[in-house]
Amino acid sequence: MEIKKLILIGASTGGPGQIQKIIRSIKKDFDATIVIAQHMQSGYLQSFTKQLNNNCAIKVELSNDKQIIQERKIYILLDSCEIVERNNEIIFCKSNEVLNYSPNVNLLFNSATKINKSIKIMCIVLTGIGDDGAIGAFNLAKNGAVCINESEDSSIVYGMPKAVHELNPKASQLSIDEICEEIGKF
Repeated sequence: MEIKKLILIGASTGGPGQIQKIIRSIKKDFDATIVIAQHMQSGYLQSFTKQLNNNCAIKVELSNDKQIIQERKIYILLDSCEIVERNNEIIFCKSNEVLNYSPNVNLLFNSATKINKSIKIMCIVLTGIGDDGAIGAFNLAKNGAVCINESEDSSIVYGMPKAVHELNPKASQLSIDEICEEIGKF
C-alpha cells in the first residue's frame, strides 16, 4: 500500500466554492491523496472535476468503481463509494445501497475506519444542508483520525458542520482559510 496520508472531504450546499478554495491552495509538492464527496448530480460532476483540474497543481479526476487510489492525486467521487484495502492497495468500491445523499459522506468516512490503522487520515466536513458525514467523522475520530469541520462563520450553510460539532464537540472548527492551512501542514 503506497498511500501514507489520506484526506477525506465531504460537502453539500455551498461546497463547490469552498472546494475550489482548497484546490487552489494545494502546492505542487503536496504529498497526500484527497477524496472528495460533494453532493451533486453525476451529470455535473464531470465538468466540476475538469474545472478543479484546471486550477490545481496536482491531478484531479473522477473516481471509478474498482479504481486503485494513487498517491498525490485528488479524486472526486462520481457515486457513493467505499474505500477498501485489497491486495495491499486501496480501491474505490461503488455502493449499490440506496442512500439519502450521493455521493455519500458517511459511507466514505465509515469505510475509512477499516484502513486508518495503516494510513494517516484527516476528514473534513464542509458547508452543507443535513447531517451527512457526522457519524462517519465521529467514527473516524474514535479511531484516531484528525477531524475538522468548517466553522459557522465560514460555512455557506452550517448544517453538516453543525451536526459534526453536536456529535463531537472536540472536533476542530476552522474557517475555510484555516482548513486550507491545515491541509498544507498535513
